[in-house]
Amino acid sequence: MIISKLTSKAQTTIPQPVRSALGVSAGDEIAYAIENGRVILTKAPVRQAPKDDPWENPFSTFWEWSSPEDNEDFANL
Repeated sequence: MIISKLTSKAQTTIPQPVRSALGVSAGDEIAYAIENGRVILTKAPVRQAPKDDPWENPFSTFWEWSSPEDNEDFANL
């Protein structure tokens, strides 16, 4: 059995053998499922951001500059 300690801020380090078994590394997301009093830890599926997600493309919110005329005017910038 592999054990890790919980900090006062409810954080823990996932031990290396567990990270290897899950295939996770820095920046990956972890998913938790609670079933019958047990927690199942898995690597979360990679989520694809929607095309116009402002977090992925901050210019997607600049709809006022999205006319065909604007596209033509700004095409060479």
